[in-house]
Amino acid sequence: MSDQTVYAIASGKGGVGKTTTTVNLGTALAQAGKRVAIVDVDLGMANLAGFVSLNADSTTLHDVLAGNASIEDATYKLADNIVAVPSGTGLDDYAETSPEGLREAIEALRENFDYVLLDVGAGVSHETVLPLGLADSVLLITTPEPASVHDAKKTLELTDRAGGSVEGLIITRTRPTGDVSYDEIAARLETPLLVAVPDDPVVRDSVYAGTPLVVHDADSPAAVAYRHLAATLADLEVPTRTPAEAIAERSQPTNETANRTDRETESGGPAANDETEDEGAGESEDEDEADTGTASHDDVSSAITEAESDPN
Repeated sequence: MSDQTVYAIASGKGGVGKTTTTVNLGTALAQAGKRVAIVDVDLGMANLAGFVSLNADSTTLHDVLAGNASIEDATYKLADNIVAVPSGTGLDDYAETSPEGLREAIEALRENFDYVLLDVGAGVSHETVLPLGLADSVLLITTPEPASVHDAKKTLELTDRAGGSVEGLIITRTRPTGDVSYDEIAARLETPLLVAVPDDPVVRDSVYAGTPLVVHDADSPAAVAYRHLAATLADLEVPTRTPAEAIAERSQPTNETANRTDRETESGGPAANDETEDEGAGESEDEDEADTGTASHDDVSSAITEAESDPN
């Protein structure tokens, strides 16, 4: 896959992890010695700057597409081997942009970097569809939820209409249990599964810290998954630890915690009392999990069928 250099990270639905994937895939590639540019091409609802602690009031892609700056002016070094091109957040600047200039900007970046990652906005508009055709390939993002899978199917169709191609599927916020396998979701979308990224609470912590997850907590399950993704796309050596192994390690209590629990249980202390309390807590957690929902086989199949039959 190393002959592909410009990837559009896309999904029809917002909030599925496009920007998180863009930042962490780019950082993982940079850590492996690749020169990387990450670009926020979500011209209307930009948020990349906040993820990497950049000032969105500086020169941005909006200025480039308005003809007021060069792509070099809007390029900022984040760390060794990686730069970012943010988009602005002001509506006035957005109104002055011309998405047609995006091709020239991408080509300029292609000449100077091994990989260019385009963080594409959600929805259906000229500015969101355009990058799907300009990239060498599209990395399709979805969660296991039926609504997200439905929108992923729509993005596949939009990519085809834009003259682009899809490299593969990235499923985010995955959990060990579920009624439908992630390989089956990929098969139903007729798209190769590149990686399943575990639902990881540390992701939110890294966003608040303004630091990529693969730097903030390199051993977290999601960080391990993003390094696997980087290895797959760039033909790098695959990490020995798998996301599943990282999950298992995180779920194991430390020796100190285990010893304290044993002591308290033997003495009839807090741990013994907590056992009864946890029974009720467990029911509450199960209800919460049921509320958030794990995709069922029928739900996912129905969502894809609906997308296929939707004339729009």
